[in-house]
Amino acid sequence: MPVLIAPGSGLAPRTGISVKICGLSTPADVHAAASGGASYVGFVFFAKSPRNVSIDTARELALDVPLGVAKVALVVNASDEELDAITAAVPLDILQLHGSETPARVAEVKARYGLPVMKAVGVADADDLPALESYAAVADQLLIDAKPPKGAELPGGNGLAFDWRLIAGRDFGVPWMLAGGLTPDNVARAVLMTGARQVDVSSGVESAPGVKDTALIHAFVRGAQE
Repeated sequence: MPVLIAPGSGLAPRTGISVKICGLSTPADVHAAASGGASYVGFVFFAKSPRNVSIDTARELALDVPLGVAKVALVVNASDEELDAITAAVPLDILQLHGSETPARVAEVKARYGLPVMKAVGVADADDLPALESYAAVADQLLIDAKPPKGAELPGGNGLAFDWRLIAGRDFGVPWMLAGGLTPDNVARAVLMTGARQVDVSSGVESAPGVKDTALIHAFVRGAQE
């Protein structure tokens, strides 16, 4: 299978469909994701999220991530000062921009930090698809997520899905990851419907907001890869 992890990361998918478990906040979360076969782990730096972690916590967690598993920092419209602090302290492989960052800002972040950048793009209907092409021109990867409802405080992690048929079989020219409303019960169907080679989950493997469930994590990876 082709290497889907962003160029320059020095990492490759572990097996089959690559899985990202996002919003990890404890050593047990990291162990569950890594032992379950995830290719990526994500740490959220967004104060409004129940999955938010401090820089110090993220550093400790990142140092425990096994070699070969990509460490992703999720930020939302972060300033250079915020990104400076995160990247200086936390050993990372990828920056995930999950706010309203423009393509120009994506390119700026790539140039400033020398890390692969994954841009999250919300999709609700066909009118949102052109943005995917715009961001694909500058990002190393796309994360195609469900667009949050109007007034939502969180840009992701809302447990919402979109019509997967909108992106079925599409080639965006860069690796892309499917997110939004995925669970152990529907991830296999999502992979089959879209042709996704990478999937991302956060709330879909939780027993409560921000509380990851080891059994659900392992079931999600199995569902994606089997």
